[in-house]
Amino acid sequence: MVDDFRSRGGSPWGSPPGGNGNGSGRKGPTPPDIEEIIRGLQNKINKFFPGGASKGGKPIIFGLIILIIVWTLSGLYRVLPDEQGVVLRFGKFVNTTQPGLNYHIPFPIESVLTPKVTKVNRIDIGFRSERDSGFTSTAVADVPEESLMLTGDENIVNIDFSVFWVIKDAGNFLFKIQDPQGTVKAAAETAMREVIARSNIQPILTEGRSKIEIDTQEIIQEILDEYNSGIQITQVQTQKADPPDQVIDAFRDVQAARADMERSKNEAEAYANDVIPRARGEAQKILQAAEAYKKEVVAKAEGEASRFLAIFNEYKKAKKVTQERMYLETMEKVLADIDKVIIDKEAGSGVVPYLPLPELKKKN
Repeated sequence: MVDDFRSRGGSPWGSPPGGNGNGSGRKGPTPPDIEEIIRGLQNKINKFFPGGASKGGKPIIFGLIILIIVWTLSGLYRVLPDEQGVVLRFGKFVNTTQPGLNYHIPFPIESVLTPKVTKVNRIDIGFRSERDSGFTSTAVADVPEESLMLTGDENIVNIDFSVFWVIKDAGNFLFKIQDPQGTVKAAAETAMREVIARSNIQPILTEGRSKIEIDTQEIIQEILDEYNSGIQITQVQTQKADPPDQVIDAFRDVQAARADMERSKNEAEAYANDVIPRARGEAQKILQAAEAYKKEVVAKAEGEASRFLAIFNEYKKAKKVTQERMYLETMEKVLADIDKVIIDKEAGSGVVPYLPLPELKKKN
């Protein structure tokens, strides 16, 4: 092929160094002749076919070029927003790619898997619903070997719960664990049994469920992270927490009795809260009345004593006048509601004209 080019006075890649092939005589590099290159490649390829070069060889070359271009472009791939790209080189995990347009070495050198990483998966433990069988019915079948667990106070509780999870690392998810569903289920059951084993039955059945769900989710995530599973637990949801079916009726009777006890206790506390403040108020009222009476009696006694001392001092100064005054005041108090007539024994015959002043007042 090279000799053929030289026989025509040219070089394999264009005009000779003395010119540019257009007769202008200008020196400088000459771009390769694409047609000559393709013709040379065609001649080389034709040597591998029977009969050497043929007139139909040119379409084969173009076909091969198109195939190479198509093969090269087949390395382009698109990762959707809810996916993650996992690149495999000869079946071995290489790296992960994010959503968007990406490129990998075409098949069979490299291939790509695009699992859904935003899809929320669910695993039920302790029960199986018809949802698992593809039906829309809400029928539930209990699985006692999964749901019966021993509590910290040596009781048995029948607990059903669901675990929700998503893929956070597609590479680890696909190649670090063999059975993702089984791994999540085993880790969830282990974590729940651990949490239940350190809790009493009463909080499990009543107000302690939210804390149990949070603690279980944390333990499941720790186990899965140790396995490099590439799984993120989003929620643990308790569906049911009851005593075993064999004792549930007796347990409900106990719960009803406990509720009656709490109600009676609350009623007693309400009655005490009503009676005790009133009794304390009455007692305070009596104490205040007694204190007022005490002050009144003491004040009156002190007043009488002061009055007695004042009269006694006057009596020492004028005994007769004071004596008469005391007599008159005493008689005034004793005979306050009786009509009185005063007669002076030293006045003449002992009788003075009578003037009934009280009668005059009544007439007026």
